[in-house]
Amino acid sequence: MLQIASSRPAPFSVFSNTRRMMRAVEKDVILTPDGYEKLKEQIEDLETNKRREVADRIREAREFGDISENSEYDDAKNEQALLEHRIARLKEQLRSARVIDPKAVPTDIVGVGTRVKVKDVDAGDIDTYQIVGSAEADPAQSRLSNESPVGAALLGHKKGETVEVSVPAGAIRLKIMDIKAS
Repeated sequence: MLQIASSRPAPFSVFSNTRRMMRAVEKDVILTPDGYEKLKEQIEDLETNKRREVADRIREAREFGDISENSEYDDAKNEQALLEHRIARLKEQLRSARVIDPKAVPTDIVGVGTRVKVKDVDAGDIDTYQIVGSAEADPAQSRLSNESPVGAALLGHKKGETVEVSVPAGAIRLKIMDIKAS
């Protein structure tokens, strides 16, 4: 059968969108052993507790009568779809996870799995950050992603070196005071 190429864009399809999302997740997810366990616990909680809650909402909404005009039912079904998508995404992260061996983390250079003490050269502030993979990042807890501006700038540098980091407020200079395994 002869197919003619069209200049029109292909119509949106769930399959192509799913494929695009899967490619985005395909990169290695770097986790500490603690982060790996937390991810497993999160999946377990979503699969058991959250699924049960959503199923209860759907059951209750069905009791209201005609589901064709039942917004509670529609909301619950949408929540169920989002939950299943989230579970699938987290399971894919778990499958592609590369867990850092804390015993194999070098402490002579900054890398994923290290705890770094830095001094802001200009302000004089001293902070300690743990460098983690993007899936575990939590700046409020001083857990910086290896892909964040500060985390990426520190990677590969040694104690005593000063690095310049471009941040939204401008550029800061951080001197590496100490490096330890997390």
